Amino acid sequence: MFYQLLKYVLLGPLLRLMFRPRVEGLEHVPEEGAAIVAGNHLSFADHFLMPAILHRRITFLAKAEYFTGPGVRGRLTAAFFRSAGQIPVDRSGREAGQAAIREGLGVLGKGELLGIYPEGTRSHDGRLYKGKVGVAAMALRAGVPVIPCAMIGTFEAQPPGQKFPSPRRIRIRFGEPLDFSRYAGLADEKAVLRAVTDEIMTAVLALSGQEYVDRYASEVKAEEDQRRKESRRAGVRRGN
Repeated sequence: MFYQLLKYVLLGPLLRLMFRPRVEGLEHVPEEGAAIVAGNHLSFADHFLMPAILHRRITFLAKAEYFTGPGVRGRLTAAFFRSAGQIPVDRSGREAGQAAIREGLGVLGKGELLGIYPEGTRSHDGRLYKGKVGVAAMALRAGVPVIPCAMIGTFEAQPPGQKFPSPRRIRIRFGEPLDFSRYAGLADEKAVLRAVTDEIMTAVLALSGQEYVDRYASEVKAEEDQRRKESRRAGVRRGN
């Protein structure tokens, strides 16, 4: 009930007014049955823009930090995300990937739409990064199609560090469903998972037109953070 209230009364109309989304390829999203929508991730607003324009309910796997904030504000935030169709996933530890897959398969098992960002995190510089293989594992185990999706303009509307998005027109593009039934029974083969994931990311790239980086975004972020720390330490030493 609250999902519908957010979509049609509270949040959806505001998002459509702020971003005036131009949607392409919506006919590629099936009207019924389980499917995965796999897209790029450029802004916090992505979580809410796609549900606002889809005719069907879509459930996203979201990082657990959105659900564990302290105090009243934290509880309200957690309640909001759950009501908006987000499922918390702990991304730390060795079992994090398997936990995400289990949650995703649970959604698909109910014949619903699952939204996932294969990069695993928001792009910090607007480029498209290498996808993690969880999306392939879910697609093969559930035997469902994958619809590639590209958000265009949301990075400029809300770049990293900006708390609130700026009004601007954005585009949301859906591609033709990708069928991986030829890999049935091979969900445990690492080479197959990598090939399927790369095919998904290639389709997303064709829709988004981003620059592609054949590395995981989390690794690049960590390296850049380390360089900034070293630069600050060097500056402190020079100041002394």
